[in-house]
Amino acid sequence: MPITSYRDLDVYRRAMNILVDVHRMTAGFPAFEQRELGSQIRRASKSVPIDIAEGYGRRKSEKDFKSFLATAMGSANEMVVCLEISKLLGYAREQDCDTLIREYEEVGKMLNGLITNWRQF
Repeated sequence: MPITSYRDLDVYRRAMNILVDVHRMTAGFPAFEQRELGSQIRRASKSVPIDIAEGYGRRKSEKDFKSFLATAMGSANEMVVCLEISKLLGYAREQDCDTLIREYEEVGKMLNGLITNWRQF
């Protein structure tokens, strides 16, 4: 299938799907953490697909494209740490956090592959 939009990128679709579960999870955080850690988690989860889309829009510039994908990877890493914190503090179920951590680690691998092989897409 040819790639004609950022929506065609598997990594974008995966990041969007994870975002839904993340937002649902943070709804169960204590009230004070919904505004603190929960807000940070929601912003970082949104940043991943947003930066992928923006990078795709600038794909004619290798530097810009890779920069936005690197930012998306940084947000995916941020999500892993935030999920570990959520698990450690008991704000979310360990199993849910571990599942989301694995998803974000996979997104990071996909982003790394896209950065490395960007000319092939």
